[in-house]
Amino acid sequence: MSRTFIIMKRELASYFATPLAYVFLVIFLFLAGVFTFYFGLFIEQDQADLRAFFDFHPWLYLLLMPAIAMRLWAEERKTGTIEFLMSLPIPFGATVLGKFLAAWAFTAIALALTFPIWLTVNYLGEPDNGIIFAGYIGSLVMAGGYLAIASCVSAVTKNQVIAFVMGVVVCFIFTIAGQPLVTDFFSSWAPRWAVELIASFSFLTHFDAIIEGVIDVRDVVYFSTLIGFFLYANAVVIEFKKAS
Repeated sequence: MSRTFIIMKRELASYFATPLAYVFLVIFLFLAGVFTFYFGLFIEQDQADLRAFFDFHPWLYLLLMPAIAMRLWAEERKTGTIEFLMSLPIPFGATVLGKFLAAWAFTAIALALTFPIWLTVNYLGEPDNGIIFAGYIGSLVMAGGYLAIASCVSAVTKNQVIAFVMGVVVCFIFTIAGQPLVTDFFSSWAPRWAVELIASFSFLTHFDAIIEGVIDVRDVVYFSTLIGFFLYANAVVIEFKKAS
């Protein structure tokens, strides 16, 4: 675990070695504010909760998480530093996990910086802070899902732009899997169990329950399994590329 922490620390430090990390944080906070106050009508709704804030997180993450993850492996492969990374006396699984945890920690920092919105709703009313806390936990866990997918996609190509586009497309599929647009398409020819299975992969369905303050074991298992699966797939892809 200490080796995972070494990789995580190295990766997290690399984020702040350039102005890009600070630019990303500003963009994240700006978009979170726009979505909450402009599109979410936070003030006009006159409700002491952060539903307007959390409702847009899947769409915010849909673009920003692939932007964070696109460099995780694509840059290593493009610059040739992946060979050096693989030669280190560190288990390969620790490397994959460490890089993922660094990206996740960076996302946690960005999410934590939205605390003024939480303070604002407490100043304006008397919200249920337990539900808001659950929303933050759910948002962070969902962000981990997006990052795991985008990290795996980043391992497929050396081109960061392609990694970003592919990451957005795959994440978009998981985001809308349970929406009528998708379920209506499959329900016309696929058996019911298949439609329900496809819908169960939807990020929106699982996240909606969490921001209502209900942390269901099934939602926790879903996101945990998804993250674990894509990190494993990430390792398999890197091993395959290394062998070839």
